Amino acid sequence: MILTDKQILAEIEKGTILIEPFKRSGLGTNSYDVHLGRYLATYRDEVLDARRHNEIDVFEIPEEGFVLQPNTLYLGVTLEYTETHAHVPFLEGKSSVGRLGIDIHATAGKGDVGFCNTWTLEISVTQQVRVYHGMPIGQLIYFEVKGGIENYYNSKANAKYNNRTTKPVESMMWRNEW
Repeated sequence: MILTDKQILAEIEKGTILIEPFKRSGLGTNSYDVHLGRYLATYRDEVLDARRHNEIDVFEIPEEGFVLQPNTLYLGVTLEYTETHAHVPFLEGKSSVGRLGIDIHATAGKGDVGFCNTWTLEISVTQQVRVYHGMPIGQLIYFEVKGGIENYYNSKANAKYNNRTTKPVESMMWRNEW
């Protein structure tokens, strides 16, 4: 079951959902709008290697915006820091963003119960698009969880994305054992 606007507000009041900064105008019927943070990043190497640390170059989006290019993966970040302690958060693009040809995630739309951070976005475009810091970029949807939880994300010893940040975070696949 997806939480409605009233349920999201009730969970914020209980402390099981945290959104900073929170603006009532961002609350939809059954979602909360998130915005593009100040920073984008690109990978340094043209060929990425899943077994090694692929470094990124982080840069600030200028006031006049930044033109995203096709065939380039950009890592972005949400302006909002979120915590979700009793629900499964999903990040989806907004239809207005999709209609500009912007995809905000390749595969990582689901968060885990206990995820506490900003969201790194995996941004790609079909044609050149100018984006701006603070523009609406996606929406969080919260699903109810059935059953108890043994291993919250923020308490997992091997969680790779627990360090609070305002900048995009590169893939940590290289830390996996396989």
